[in-house]
Amino acid sequence: MASALPPAEARVALVTGSTAGIGRAIATTLAAAGHDVVLHGRDEERAAKVAADVAAETGGLTDSVHGDVADPGLVSAMMRRIYQRHGRLDSLVINAGVHAAGLLGMVRHDTIGRLFEVNAIGATHTLQASLRLLRRGTSPAVVLVSSIMGRAGGAGQAVYSAAKASIIGLTLAAAKELGPTGIRVNAVAPGYIQTDMLTTLDEHSRTATVAATPLGRLGRPADVARATVFLLSSDAGFITGQVLGVDGGLVL
Repeated sequence: MASALPPAEARVALVTGSTAGIGRAIATTLAAAGHDVVLHGRDEERAAKVAADVAAETGGLTDSVHGDVADPGLVSAMMRRIYQRHGRLDSLVINAGVHAAGLLGMVRHDTIGRLFEVNAIGATHTLQASLRLLRRGTSPAVVLVSSIMGRAGGAGQAVYSAAKASIIGLTLAAAKELGPTGIRVNAVAPGYIQTDMLTTLDEHSRTATVAATPLGRLGRPADVARATVFLLSSDAGFITGQVLGVDGGLVL
């Protein structure tokens, strides 16, 4: 883990969808590096508990907000709370998302709606609502979490792929629009990462995925976290509008 930053240099970071999996790993890595981290989840009690757990694990300072990112009113309320408590955002990770698979022609209408409402529209609500806070920040940076499916697609993943591909379009356009204001915007596109989203992957599919991955293993949440934290850091100060694959070479 990186060493903690001096208090005067601590950055305020919001990580949406950070009560489990990749989001929690990102929040934990940021907190361990000395950031003041605001964790987010749909459920208030769970978000607060995970924030307390991350603080205990890292010795860092954490806070929590809650709400469904598909609801623009709740997203605005989250940003008001962050403003009241922290006054700014230096780093934003838009990670909140849902997953569902299904062959075209067999995906329920409500499933299609939910995939886009959270993964695409929710990401847009979050980025829009955060801009005033980011403009108050120091060297502000944003990382959106897309997916290998958003870059390469996959059978049985058409709707999820389309929603995650929209994240890439949002990243590229926002980087061009916000760059002149000093806000960097990048994305990560994780491959097959060992989280709850892989519970539907049977042993045969898991073995085949590992065999097709040049680095010969599934990814870990920490792999995505380290890449994300790099893109948020001053080491990436001249990087914007990029989509960094964290997939072990599965998309080459």
